[in-house]
Amino acid sequence: MITRSPAKVQTATPLLATDGSWQRQLSQAIRDPEALCRRLGLDPAWLPGAATGHALFEVCVPEAYLARIVPGDPHDPLLRQVLPLAAEAETPAGFVNDPLAEAAHTPRRGLIHKYAGRVLLIASPTCAINCRYCFRRHFPYDANAPSRAQWQESLDYLRNDSSIHEAILSGGDPLAASDRQLAWLVGELEAIPHLRRLRIHTRLPVVIPDRIDDALLDWLAASRLQKVVVLHINHANEIDDAVEAACERLTRAGVTLLNQSVLLRGVNDSVDALAALSERLFEAGVLPYYLHVLDPVSGAAHFDVSDAEARTLVAELRKALPGFLMPRLVREIPGEASKTPL
Repeated sequence: MITRSPAKVQTATPLLATDGSWQRQLSQAIRDPEALCRRLGLDPAWLPGAATGHALFEVCVPEAYLARIVPGDPHDPLLRQVLPLAAEAETPAGFVNDPLAEAAHTPRRGLIHKYAGRVLLIASPTCAINCRYCFRRHFPYDANAPSRAQWQESLDYLRNDSSIHEAILSGGDPLAASDRQLAWLVGELEAIPHLRRLRIHTRLPVVIPDRIDDALLDWLAASRLQKVVVLHINHANEIDDAVEAACERLTRAGVTLLNQSVLLRGVNDSVDALAALSERLFEAGVLPYYLHVLDPVSGAAHFDVSDAEARTLVAELRKALPGFLMPRLVREIPGEASKTPL
Protein backbone atom coordinates (compact mmCIF):
# COMPACT_ATOMS: atom_id res chain seq x y z
CA MET A 1 0.00 0.00 0.00
CA ILE A 2 1.22 3.50 -0.81
CA THR A 3 1.68 5.59 2.31
CA ARG A 4 3.44 8.72 1.08
CA SER A 5 1.26 11.78 1.29
CA PRO A 6 0.48 13.42 -2.05
CA ALA A 7 2.04 16.79 -2.63
CA LYS A 8 -0.62 19.42 -3.28
CA VAL A 9 -0.19 21.35 -6.49
CA GLN A 10 0.97 24.81 -5.45
CA THR A 11 -1.76 27.43 -5.76
CA ALA A 12 0.84 29.88 -7.06
CA THR A 13 1.26 27.81 -10.22
CA PRO A 14 0.23 30.02 -13.16
CA LEU A 15 -2.53 28.99 -15.51
CA LEU A 16 -1.24 27.06 -18.48
CA ALA A 17 -0.31 29.32 -21.38
CA THR A 18 -1.98 27.93 -24.47
CA ASP A 19 -1.40 28.63 -28.14
CA GLY A 20 -4.99 28.20 -29.27
CA SER A 21 -8.35 26.65 -28.64
CA TRP A 22 -9.14 23.54 -26.68
CA GLN A 23 -9.56 21.74 -30.00
CA ARG A 24 -5.97 22.56 -30.89
CA GLN A 25 -4.79 21.34 -27.51
CA LEU A 26 -6.66 18.09 -28.08
CA SER A 27 -5.18 17.67 -31.55
CA GLN A 28 -1.68 18.26 -30.18
CA ALA A 29 -1.95 15.71 -27.35
CA ILE A 30 0.93 13.25 -27.08
CA ARG A 31 -0.06 10.04 -28.85
CA ASP A 32 3.26 8.23 -28.96
CA PRO A 33 4.67 6.28 -25.99
CA GLU A 34 8.28 7.12 -26.88
CA ALA A 35 7.45 10.82 -26.99
CA LEU A 36 5.71 10.55 -23.61
CA CYS A 37 8.70 8.85 -22.00
CA ARG A 38 11.14 11.28 -23.58
CA ARG A 39 9.18 14.36 -22.51
CA LEU A 40 9.08 13.15 -18.91
CA GLY A 41 12.70 12.04 -18.77
CA LEU A 42 11.89 8.41 -18.02
CA ASP A 43 14.52 5.70 -18.14
CA PRO A 44 14.55 4.04 -21.62
CA ALA A 45 13.89 0.74 -19.84
CA TRP A 46 10.21 1.77 -19.68
CA LEU A 47 9.93 1.99 -23.48
CA PRO A 48 9.35 -1.69 -24.40
CA GLY A 49 6.50 -2.02 -21.92
CA ALA A 50 5.04 1.30 -23.02
CA ALA A 51 5.08 0.11 -26.61
CA THR A 52 3.34 -3.14 -25.64
CA GLY A 53 0.56 -1.33 -23.79
CA HIS A 54 0.20 1.29 -26.51
CA ALA A 55 -0.39 -1.44 -29.12
CA LEU A 56 -3.38 -2.59 -27.06
CA PHE A 57 -4.77 0.86 -26.18
CA GLU A 58 -3.25 3.98 -27.65
CA VAL A 59 -1.59 6.72 -25.62
CA CYS A 60 -3.31 10.10 -25.46
CA VAL A 61 -2.12 12.77 -23.01
CA PRO A 62 -2.76 16.51 -23.53
CA GLU A 63 -0.14 19.06 -22.58
CA ALA A 64 -2.23 20.65 -19.81
CA TYR A 65 -2.30 17.33 -17.96
CA LEU A 66 1.30 16.47 -18.79
CA ALA A 67 2.40 19.71 -17.06
CA ARG A 68 1.20 18.33 -13.69
CA ILE A 69 3.29 15.16 -13.88
CA VAL A 70 6.63 15.17 -12.04
CA PRO A 71 9.41 14.56 -14.62
CA GLY A 72 11.66 11.58 -14.04
CA ASP A 73 9.31 9.84 -11.59
CA PRO A 74 7.81 6.67 -13.10
CA HIS A 75 5.66 6.27 -9.98
CA ASP A 76 4.05 9.69 -10.18
CA PRO A 77 0.32 9.05 -9.50
CA LEU A 78 -0.77 11.03 -12.56
CA LEU A 79 1.72 9.33 -14.85
CA ARG A 80 0.59 5.88 -13.69
CA GLN A 81 -2.89 6.67 -14.99
CA VAL A 82 -1.66 7.32 -18.55
CA LEU A 83 1.62 5.40 -19.03
CA PRO A 84 1.10 2.11 -20.91
CA LEU A 85 2.77 -0.94 -19.40
CA ALA A 86 3.61 -4.50 -20.45
CA ALA A 87 1.24 -5.68 -17.68
CA GLU A 88 -1.67 -4.66 -19.89
CA ALA A 89 -1.02 -7.75 -22.01
CA GLU A 90 -1.75 -10.03 -19.06
CA THR A 91 -5.20 -11.66 -19.01
CA PRO A 92 -6.01 -12.93 -15.50
CA ALA A 93 -9.27 -14.77 -14.96
CA GLY A 94 -12.29 -12.53 -14.51
CA PHE A 95 -10.92 -9.58 -16.50
CA VAL A 96 -12.92 -9.17 -19.69
CA ASN A 97 -13.52 -6.70 -22.53
CA ASP A 98 -17.04 -5.72 -21.43
CA PRO A 99 -16.96 -5.89 -17.62
CA LEU A 100 -20.31 -4.09 -17.17
CA ALA A 101 -22.14 -6.08 -19.87
CA GLU A 102 -23.08 -2.85 -21.63
CA ALA A 103 -23.64 -4.63 -24.94
CA ALA A 104 -26.71 -6.26 -23.39
CA HIS A 105 -28.18 -2.88 -22.48
CA THR A 106 -27.80 -0.96 -25.75
CA PRO A 107 -31.27 -0.90 -27.32
CA ARG A 108 -30.36 1.90 -29.75
CA ARG A 109 -27.14 3.08 -31.34
CA GLY A 110 -25.25 5.21 -28.81
CA LEU A 111 -27.82 4.64 -26.02
CA ILE A 112 -27.25 2.52 -22.90
CA HIS A 113 -30.20 1.88 -20.60
CA LYS A 114 -29.26 -0.03 -17.46
CA TYR A 115 -31.05 1.77 -14.63
CA ALA A 116 -34.63 2.91 -14.09
CA GLY A 117 -35.36 6.58 -14.73
CA ARG A 118 -32.19 7.44 -16.61
CA VAL A 119 -30.39 6.62 -19.82
CA LEU A 120 -26.82 7.15 -20.95
CA LEU A 121 -26.02 8.63 -24.36
CA ILE A 122 -22.62 8.16 -26.03
CA ALA A 123 -22.33 11.80 -27.07
CA SER A 124 -18.78 11.41 -28.36
CA PRO A 125 -16.57 8.41 -29.13
CA THR A 126 -13.45 10.48 -28.39
CA CYS A 127 -11.58 11.09 -25.13
CA ALA A 128 -9.10 13.86 -24.36
CA ILE A 129 -7.00 11.42 -22.37
CA ASN A 130 -6.72 7.64 -22.47
CA CYS A 131 -6.80 6.38 -18.90
CA ARG A 132 -5.19 2.97 -18.73
CA TYR A 133 -7.86 1.54 -16.39
CA CYS A 134 -10.81 2.68 -18.55
CA PHE A 135 -13.68 0.19 -18.43
CA ARG A 136 -14.58 1.19 -22.01
CA ARG A 137 -11.12 0.71 -23.47
CA HIS A 138 -12.59 -2.07 -25.65
CA PHE A 139 -15.97 -0.43 -26.31
CA PRO A 140 -17.22 -0.63 -29.94
CA TYR A 141 -17.42 3.12 -30.52
CA ASP A 142 -17.64 2.68 -34.29
CA ALA A 143 -21.02 1.02 -33.80
CA ASN A 144 -22.17 3.62 -31.28
CA ALA A 145 -21.44 6.97 -32.95
CA PRO A 146 -24.81 8.04 -34.37
CA SER A 147 -25.27 10.60 -37.11
CA ARG A 148 -27.88 13.29 -36.48
CA ALA A 149 -30.44 11.23 -38.36
CA GLN A 150 -29.58 8.14 -36.31
CA TRP A 151 -29.80 10.16 -33.09
CA GLN A 152 -33.52 10.50 -33.77
CA GLU A 153 -33.98 6.79 -33.01
CA SER A 154 -32.40 7.26 -29.58
CA LEU A 155 -34.34 10.46 -28.97
CA ASP A 156 -37.57 8.68 -29.91
CA TYR A 157 -36.68 6.02 -27.35
CA LEU A 158 -36.58 8.76 -24.69
CA ARG A 159 -39.72 10.47 -25.99
CA ASN A 160 -41.68 7.23 -25.78
CA ASP A 161 -40.71 6.37 -22.21
CA SER A 162 -42.12 8.86 -19.71
CA SER A 163 -40.40 7.05 -16.83
CA ILE A 164 -37.04 8.47 -18.00
CA HIS A 165 -36.30 11.73 -16.15
CA GLU A 166 -32.55 12.05 -16.61
CA ALA A 167 -30.28 11.99 -19.66
CA ILE A 168 -26.61 11.29 -19.04
CA LEU A 169 -24.08 12.39 -21.65
CA SER A 170 -21.05 10.12 -21.66
CA GLY A 171 -18.53 8.71 -24.10
CA GLY A 172 -15.63 8.71 -24.74
CA ASP A 173 -15.95 12.17 -23.30
CA PRO A 174 -19.07 14.10 -24.27
CA LEU A 175 -17.26 17.44 -24.06
CA ALA A 176 -14.94 16.27 -26.85
CA ALA A 177 -17.89 16.92 -29.16
CA SER A 178 -18.30 20.39 -30.65
CA ASP A 179 -20.47 22.95 -28.90
CA ARG A 180 -22.65 23.11 -32.00
CA GLN A 181 -23.35 19.37 -31.78
CA LEU A 182 -23.87 19.44 -28.02
CA ALA A 183 -26.18 22.46 -28.15
CA TRP A 184 -28.28 20.68 -30.78
CA LEU A 185 -28.46 17.45 -28.77
CA VAL A 186 -29.31 19.21 -25.51
CA GLY A 187 -31.94 21.25 -27.34
CA GLU A 188 -33.56 18.02 -28.51
CA LEU A 189 -33.47 16.66 -24.96
CA GLU A 190 -35.00 19.85 -23.54
CA ALA A 191 -37.98 19.40 -25.85
CA ILE A 192 -38.86 16.10 -24.15
CA PRO A 193 -41.23 17.26 -21.40
CA HIS A 194 -40.65 14.44 -18.91
CA LEU A 195 -36.86 14.98 -18.83
CA ARG A 196 -35.79 16.96 -15.76
CA ARG A 197 -32.05 16.57 -15.47
CA LEU A 198 -29.00 16.66 -17.68
CA ARG A 199 -25.95 14.89 -16.32
CA ILE A 200 -22.56 15.12 -18.03
CA HIS A 201 -19.76 12.69 -17.17
CA THR A 202 -16.49 14.27 -18.25
CA ARG A 203 -12.77 14.46 -17.65
CA LEU A 204 -12.14 17.34 -20.05
CA PRO A 205 -12.39 20.17 -17.46
CA VAL A 206 -9.57 18.35 -15.66
CA VAL A 207 -7.27 17.43 -18.55
CA ILE A 208 -7.90 20.50 -20.76
CA PRO A 209 -9.45 23.16 -18.49
CA ASP A 210 -9.74 25.61 -21.40
CA ARG A 211 -12.61 23.45 -22.64
CA ILE A 212 -14.87 25.36 -20.23
CA ASP A 213 -15.12 28.36 -22.52
CA ASP A 214 -17.88 30.86 -23.28
CA ALA A 215 -19.36 28.80 -26.10
CA LEU A 216 -19.89 25.81 -23.82
CA LEU A 217 -21.21 27.90 -20.95
CA ASP A 218 -23.70 29.69 -23.20
CA TRP A 219 -25.71 26.59 -24.12
CA LEU A 220 -25.22 24.96 -20.75
CA ALA A 221 -26.44 27.94 -18.72
CA ALA A 222 -29.43 28.43 -21.03
CA SER A 223 -30.79 24.92 -20.58
CA ARG A 224 -34.05 24.50 -18.64
CA LEU A 225 -32.80 21.14 -17.37
CA GLN A 226 -31.17 20.80 -13.97
CA LYS A 227 -27.49 20.42 -14.71
CA VAL A 228 -25.03 18.07 -13.02
CA VAL A 229 -21.43 17.62 -14.13
CA VAL A 230 -19.69 14.55 -12.75
CA LEU A 231 -15.93 14.96 -12.99
CA HIS A 232 -13.45 12.12 -12.85
CA ILE A 233 -10.49 12.97 -10.63
CA ASN A 234 -8.45 10.30 -8.86
CA HIS A 235 -5.70 12.27 -7.16
CA ALA A 236 -5.33 15.70 -5.56
CA ASN A 237 -2.42 16.58 -7.85
CA GLU A 238 -4.79 16.59 -10.82
CA ILE A 239 -6.36 19.83 -9.53
CA ASP A 240 -4.33 22.94 -10.31
CA ASP A 241 -5.38 26.59 -10.60
CA ALA A 242 -6.70 26.14 -14.14
CA VAL A 243 -8.90 23.21 -13.11
CA GLU A 244 -10.20 25.17 -10.12
CA ALA A 245 -11.04 28.11 -12.40
CA ALA A 246 -12.91 25.80 -14.78
CA CYS A 247 -14.93 24.43 -11.87
CA GLU A 248 -15.78 27.94 -10.73
CA ARG A 249 -17.07 28.84 -14.20
CA LEU A 250 -19.29 25.76 -14.26
CA THR A 251 -20.68 26.58 -10.83
CA ARG A 252 -21.51 30.13 -11.94
CA ALA A 253 -23.45 28.62 -14.85
CA GLY A 254 -25.75 26.83 -12.40
CA VAL A 255 -24.06 23.44 -12.52
CA THR A 256 -23.85 21.06 -9.56
CA LEU A 257 -20.35 19.55 -9.48
CA LEU A 258 -19.70 16.02 -8.25
CA ASN A 259 -16.68 13.76 -8.55
CA GLN A 260 -16.30 10.05 -9.02
CA SER A 261 -12.95 8.38 -8.72
CA VAL A 262 -11.59 4.88 -9.10
CA LEU A 263 -9.53 3.19 -6.40
CA LEU A 264 -6.27 2.41 -8.19
CA ARG A 265 -3.22 0.50 -7.03
CA GLY A 266 -0.23 2.82 -7.04
CA VAL A 267 -2.32 5.95 -7.54
CA ASN A 268 -4.63 6.58 -4.58
CA ASP A 269 -4.67 3.37 -2.52
CA SER A 270 -3.87 5.08 0.79
CA VAL A 271 -5.82 7.02 3.38
CA ASP A 272 -3.54 10.04 2.90
CA ALA A 273 -4.14 10.16 -0.85
CA LEU A 274 -7.91 9.71 -0.57
CA ALA A 275 -8.24 12.29 2.21
CA ALA A 276 -6.16 14.82 0.27
CA LEU A 277 -8.33 14.23 -2.80
CA SER A 278 -11.59 14.91 -0.94
CA GLU A 279 -10.19 18.04 0.71
CA ARG A 280 -8.83 19.39 -2.58
CA LEU A 281 -12.08 18.65 -4.39
CA PHE A 282 -14.03 20.66 -1.84
CA GLU A 283 -11.59 23.56 -2.16
CA ALA A 284 -12.41 23.53 -5.88
CA GLY A 285 -16.17 23.48 -5.24
CA VAL A 286 -16.68 19.79 -6.04
CA LEU A 287 -18.36 17.22 -3.79
CA PRO A 288 -17.01 13.64 -3.63
CA TYR A 289 -19.66 11.27 -4.95
CA TYR A 290 -18.45 7.74 -5.73
CA LEU A 291 -15.24 5.84 -5.08
CA HIS A 292 -15.44 2.91 -7.48
CA VAL A 293 -13.49 -0.26 -7.06
CA LEU A 294 -11.90 -1.19 -10.36
CA ASP A 295 -14.16 -2.57 -13.07
CA PRO A 296 -12.46 -5.81 -14.17
CA VAL A 297 -11.60 -4.75 -17.70
CA SER A 298 -8.99 -6.64 -19.66
CA GLY A 299 -5.66 -4.80 -19.54
CA ALA A 300 -6.12 -3.11 -16.16
CA ALA A 301 -5.64 -5.89 -13.60
CA HIS A 302 -2.42 -4.31 -12.28
CA PHE A 303 -4.55 -1.46 -10.84
CA ASP A 304 -6.80 -3.77 -8.83
CA VAL A 305 -7.34 -3.27 -5.09
CA SER A 306 -9.23 -6.03 -3.30
CA ASP A 307 -12.66 -5.34 -1.83
CA ALA A 308 -11.34 -6.16 1.64
CA GLU A 309 -8.52 -3.64 1.35
CA ALA A 310 -10.93 -1.08 -0.08
CA ARG A 311 -13.28 -1.45 2.88
CA THR A 312 -10.39 -1.08 5.31
CA LEU A 313 -9.20 2.10 3.57
CA VAL A 314 -12.66 3.63 3.65
CA ALA A 315 -13.14 2.73 7.32
CA GLU A 316 -9.92 4.59 8.12
CA LEU A 317 -10.89 7.44 5.82
CA ARG A 318 -14.08 8.04 7.84
CA LYS A 319 -11.87 8.86 10.81
CA ALA A 320 -10.06 11.54 8.81
CA LEU A 321 -12.94 13.28 7.01
CA PRO A 322 -16.31 14.84 7.81
CA GLY A 323 -19.23 12.88 6.44
CA PHE A 324 -20.00 15.27 3.60
CA LEU A 325 -16.52 14.67 2.14
CA MET A 326 -16.83 10.88 2.19
CA PRO A 327 -17.32 9.29 -1.22
CA ARG A 328 -19.49 6.18 -1.36
CA LEU A 329 -17.48 3.03 -1.99
CA VAL A 330 -19.28 1.08 -4.72
CA ARG A 331 -18.96 -1.63 -7.30
CA GLU A 332 -21.01 -1.80 -10.48
CA ILE A 333 -22.39 -5.30 -10.94
CA PRO A 334 -24.06 -6.13 -14.27
CA GLY A 335 -27.78 -6.78 -13.86
CA GLU A 336 -28.14 -4.99 -10.53
CA ALA A 337 -30.64 -2.11 -10.23
CA SER A 338 -27.99 0.38 -9.12
CA LYS A 339 -24.39 0.68 -7.97
CA THR A 340 -23.70 -1.81 -5.15
CA PRO A 341 -22.28 -0.30 -1.92
CA LEU A 342 -19.34 -2.17 -0.41
